[in-house]
Amino acid sequence: MTEQIQGEKFTDTAIIVVAGGSGARTGPGLPKQYREIAGRPVIAMTLDNLARAAPGARILPVIDPAAAALYHDSIAKLAPETVSAMMEPVAGGATRQDSARRGLEAVDAIAPGPEIVLIHDAARPFVSSTLIKAAIEGARARGAAIPGLPVVDTIKQVDSTGRVTGAPDRASLRAAQTPQAFRFSLILAAHRAALAARFRDFTDDAAVAEWAGHQVHVFDGDPRNMKITTMSDFSRAEAQMIADRPDVRTGQGFDVHAFTDGDHVWLGGVKIPHDRALSGHSDADVLMHAIADAIYGALAEGDIGAWFPPSDPKWKGAASEIFLEHAASRVRARGGLIAHVDATVICETPKIGPHRDAIRARLAGVLGLAADRVAVKATTTERLGFTGRGEGVAAMATATLRLPLTT
Repeated sequence: MTEQIQGEKFTDTAIIVVAGGSGARTGPGLPKQYREIAGRPVIAMTLDNLARAAPGARILPVIDPAAAALYHDSIAKLAPETVSAMMEPVAGGATRQDSARRGLEAVDAIAPGPEIVLIHDAARPFVSSTLIKAAIEGARARGAAIPGLPVVDTIKQVDSTGRVTGAPDRASLRAAQTPQAFRFSLILAAHRAALAARFRDFTDDAAVAEWAGHQVHVFDGDPRNMKITTMSDFSRAEAQMIADRPDVRTGQGFDVHAFTDGDHVWLGGVKIPHDRALSGHSDADVLMHAIADAIYGALAEGDIGAWFPPSDPKWKGAASEIFLEHAASRVRARGGLIAHVDATVICETPKIGPHRDAIRARLAGVLGLAADRVAVKATTTERLGFTGRGEGVAAMATATLRLPLTT
């Protein structure tokens, strides 16, 4: 769980997020940083957590240019405070070392430059504010500081045949994590020197600093700050993501719109041909309205009318996905996730069944969820009431959220 450090601003800090790898060890498919955990891309989780943990810091992603479309799709639903902290991504290099150096060079072009820089793996989405603060304090005090975990297994050194040649004392060993933190001028100079000397095989930035003659100090890492490397890590990560959000909330929403002249209705973001339209200040998408209100209700943050008053001409004819995206963004801004949405459309016409899968897919896309976390049902009122008389369409919804416990 990542809580924002209240009142503290890290305006002298930059964070480079290395995201250029192919993730070959996760098997066929998208690079690991663009795969999803509980409906959210790994890199989006990482960026949101960094922004919440280090308010005021500038965040620079380093990506593979060939994956630029994936990157932009993955960050489309970032929290507003994350977007405001981010710089335009730069192209990574052939190795992690090259990518980190290119990020450092891009940060160096900023005026004024930062005092402290953190370099973090995009595939570590559970970085916490405690770890960020320790890294920054370590770099300020020591020049170079990295998080590390004690090694609990016995380590064996072997030769090319598999024969054991030694057993290091595990008490002196640490498993290095990121973010690794440095005085900016120190690590930039070290990377430039390594490039000039044609040393290009360092696997982390601490090794670059050590090679350049600097002492690197280790502070306590966080066992929860796991790096996603294999497919099994995704299951572990989803379980951790849920465990970090024990505050389970359920909200309900209801909306109704009357029929008017027209040739289609909007339901769940899908345009459905019909002999009438729904009347409303926006596009009258009764289903999206009900779901948005359910989310606002679970957050105890009012309703659509409070956020988007119908008296404001700005929202006349607006696409309802604007409202639903905003509701989902409020969940992300609080470090939460939408666990499930269940909605029912109540009407005689149009028939919902033929459009159900398209509606579920569209809602899932707007909310940033897997489709199996969105249920859409339809019913009639057996010709009773205003919907039974064919005067309009109603919808009701419940939304289940998981939020971190507030401190």
